[in-house]
Amino acid sequence: MWKYIFCIIFGYLLGSIPFGYIVGKIWKNIDIRKYGSGNIGATNVYRTIGPIPGIIVLFCDIGKGILPVFITKKFFSSPLFLIGVGISAIIGHSYSIFLKGKGGKSVSTSFGVILILFPKAAIFSFLIWLLTIFITRYVSLSSILGSFSLPFFIYFYYHDYILTFIGIVIFFLILYRHKENLKRIKNKKENKFIFPWMKK
Repeated sequence: MWKYIFCIIFGYLLGSIPFGYIVGKIWKNIDIRKYGSGNIGATNVYRTIGPIPGIIVLFCDIGKGILPVFITKKFFSSPLFLIGVGISAIIGHSYSIFLKGKGGKSVSTSFGVILILFPKAAIFSFLIWLLTIFITRYVSLSSILGSFSLPFFIYFYYHDYILTFIGIVIFFLILYRHKENLKRIKNKKENKFIFPWMKK
């Protein structure tokens, strides 16, 4: 029992590491939460500090979704337990113990988790995200539509209702974390993503 609890706690603590906050402090000695959207995720770091630190945060946030599930998978084979560890990492990112319960929007860490758990579904959900951001340039909308497609791809490739339900849970968590973005999109106040080649 204790080893299961340890893995869940490990997933949460790893997910809680606020790489956006850390990179902001190291790169510019700023609290990223006080700039731009106030989010600690890769998009706000990209907009506020620059592409390189943004990419660093992106890969670190994806990595903290991959790592706990990958390590746990070496010792345990239960799909539901692996999902539990993955969900704990996602919750850690969204409600970090190191930031007094605050955190990011869950997207990058969720992608890391599903990349290990449902690789085929993850790739196709990412393609939906990629297509949406190229068309709309809204990162938030891309994240919502990509996560919305996730349970459909999970069911299509794995034909498992429980796994599909997990995909639905991830979608609603991401949707909830983006509720303010949806309001800004509705009011036409949401910032559009500026690709590197669009900058002067």
